Amino acid sequence: MGEHILVIEDSAPIRRLVEICLREVGPTIITAADGPSGLQTAISDPPGLIVLDIGLPGMHGWDVLAEIRRQPGGDQIPVLILTAHANEEDRFRSGTDGADAFMTKPFDPTDLVSLATSLLDRGNREAPPPPATPEARPAAPAPSAQPESPQTPASRPATPAARE
Repeated sequence: MGEHILVIEDSAPIRRLVEICLREVGPTIITAADGPSGLQTAISDPPGLIVLDIGLPGMHGWDVLAEIRRQPGGDQIPVLILTAHANEEDRFRSGTDGADAFMTKPFDPTDLVSLATSLLDRGNREAPPPPATPEARPAAPAPSAQPESPQTPASRPATPAARE
């Protein structure tokens, strides 16, 4: 997963506002204005977080989410649904379809930054560790030339009680 954030939003002013808000969260913000280009971007260069609108041209946001989740590793990418659809059905569907968070428009920029930060942190913790390479594995201890012998009563250090 990359360190960048992908914003899939068809409204240019909202897309720009989200991009400005999230600059303090991620070093790079990539944007897409429709479902198909957003999906292609997510597949070709998986981001650390996706901010996804539902009502997108070309491909509905729910379909974009479903396709992302079908991709290898797609279940590891945090997805924040950011939509004007404020009904309970969409809120419920975001959870059942695999979104990690749901936020309605209009939104408070501080809340967006806080939620995005939390999702990025969680995504980084949940990412599987890279496989160990032979060079990264600790070396096995070299066999010693003389086997260790157990301590005999005569070779054990004296305890205070034994000195009395």
